[in-house]
Amino acid sequence: MLDLRFIRENPDLVRQAIQWKREKADVDRLLELDGERRALVAEAERLKHERNVVSEEIARKKKQGLDPQGDILRMREVADRIKSLDARLQEIEAQMQEILTWIPNIPHPSVPIGKDERDNVEVRRWGEIPEMDFEPKPHWELAEKLGLVDFARASKISGSFFVSFRGMGARLERALINFMIDLHVRKHGYTEIWPPALVRRETMFGTGQLPKLEEDMYRVEQDDLFLIPTAEVPVTNLHRDEILDGADLPLKYVAYTPCFRREAGSYGRETRGLVRIHQFDKVELVKFVEPSTSYDELESLVRDAEEVLQLLRLPYRVVKLCTGELSFAAAMCYDLEVWAPGVKKYLEVSSCSNFEDFQARRANIRYRPRDGGKAQFVHTLNGSGLALPRTVIAILENYQTDEGSVVVPEVLRDYVGVDVLR
Repeated sequence: MLDLRFIRENPDLVRQAIQWKREKADVDRLLELDGERRALVAEAERLKHERNVVSEEIARKKKQGLDPQGDILRMREVADRIKSLDARLQEIEAQMQEILTWIPNIPHPSVPIGKDERDNVEVRRWGEIPEMDFEPKPHWELAEKLGLVDFARASKISGSFFVSFRGMGARLERALINFMIDLHVRKHGYTEIWPPALVRRETMFGTGQLPKLEEDMYRVEQDDLFLIPTAEVPVTNLHRDEILDGADLPLKYVAYTPCFRREAGSYGRETRGLVRIHQFDKVELVKFVEPSTSYDELESLVRDAEEVLQLLRLPYRVVKLCTGELSFAAAMCYDLEVWAPGVKKYLEVSSCSNFEDFQARRANIRYRPRDGGKAQFVHTLNGSGLALPRTVIAILENYQTDEGSVVVPEVLRDYVGVDVLR
């Protein structure tokens, strides 16, 4: 959420951000309500001051045996007016809050301006796209032939866009999770978290999923709880309504969770295999940092996610998202896209975002600076380290052989227990 004073002082920038992100929020109405609110607050404060002064005058008159009835009648009118003002203020503040929740974060000045993925900017590439002397198969053919994934029975159990890993496929999934967690904890210095998979409405609001994305979420209606779309949601909210010690920053957390997304209306040609499914596994990285360091911390976060792909020896590219591709809450985002030769395209396996203080304001997460002073909002960051389905796709398609087997990346062999999936 943006600071109201910032909106008041930069209305054109906020309107531009709403347009860039293709959102709908009435800044003019917000500022109109804000002006009315401030006028009513001033009047209410003036009347309350008058009431205090006259109350003392009434007490003095009573003490002196004078008749205070005129003052008493006038104060009744003042009290009624104050009550009316307070009621109107509550209405105005509720309307303002509603508008504020729909105003997106402001893109960082360095973010490229654009409408869609064609306007994203490639930052760098890593690795060599493998040259194969045979036509590479798509991952769903490899997975079914090798008995790694059971698409049909998963659909029988849960419906379309759910999958069930089996045998060595299940072991590969578990191996990747353990490998990623070990790397981020032992080498990159993150603290592992194992959070709940069901969260409250205010938790989803804190990270910006609600109200905008409610139709894409799975909700337990009876308890008004939501299945998490990403570990970002519970892990960021670990410190909701807290004041952190600046000396402890940055705080760095890593969590594995299953993730659940309805993604209503988002399906098109990506309907086969693991590219887009309703339930998937992901390892998530979350940081709480001081504002002055947040963009350095973003670059560090990207490098931590990149190292997973480098150790797996999977070719990828880093893409800086344009304004039209940024999420509602992000100020800047890099996507890591891994090459998948079977489907012949780059697939996103991580989005690394800096939210600045946008989420912290919604979740009320502050810190006390190291040198003392007033508590300030932290900056929050997160990124996948990595998402599992498309990482599995990349492994199957990049490491396939002409006979239909899949070589296990060297760093995973101790975790998987074999060198080749046959």
